[in-house]
Amino acid sequence: MNGPAPAAATGPPSEIDRLRRRVEALSRKRDEAEARLHALLSSLLPLDDLLADTRRRAGALHEARSARDVASASVALSEQIGAAHLMLRGAFSRHDVSPMDVVGRAADPAEMRVVGTEPHPTWPDGAVLRESRTGFRLGSSTLRPAHVVIAVPGPSPEPEPSPAVEYGPDPAASKVASADGKRARPRRTTRAQRQLPRKPSAGRGRRSPRA
Repeated sequence: MNGPAPAAATGPPSEIDRLRRRVEALSRKRDEAEARLHALLSSLLPLDDLLADTRRRAGALHEARSARDVASASVALSEQIGAAHLMLRGAFSRHDVSPMDVVGRAADPAEMRVVGTEPHPTWPDGAVLRESRTGFRLGSSTLRPAHVVIAVPGPSPEPEPSPAVEYGPDPAASKVASADGKRARPRRTTRAQRQLPRKPSAGRGRRSPRA
């Protein structure tokens, strides 16, 4: 009577088996990366449509004739730009990409590049005052470092004074010639137009001598 066949002896995987498993793992990672890239590009296609419409509205603003048309086109263009930015940030968020938002934090060389300093009386030394370029994260890793301006001790810089506006006659106006080639003479004004007090007449108040 024949018994069951003995089970085949199992030993350590051969080099070919290890290579096959490595190829299969790399193939799965490639397929996942291609799927994420396809999803990202597909989510950006509506943004391309919106930017194309924004470009058309910018052309309408350039061709506007009246002040009312300019104001209407400006509002529409501003709304289009805001919608495009929100759409892009939404696509980033769906793929685990988020802005760093580092204002107020201490400068971190792993995530930030300091591109300038600015004195500030109350902010701590080295705190981020503002971002000159937004940084982004992909998951928990740095996708792009932020460019930041940090605070240093000192008084806040004073705003630059606006240029003074001089009111008075235009110097160039005196050099303008008349149509016949002669220099234009200034227009004379009467005493009444200048609203000057009238001088008392030398003969006022005197009586003519009687004959």
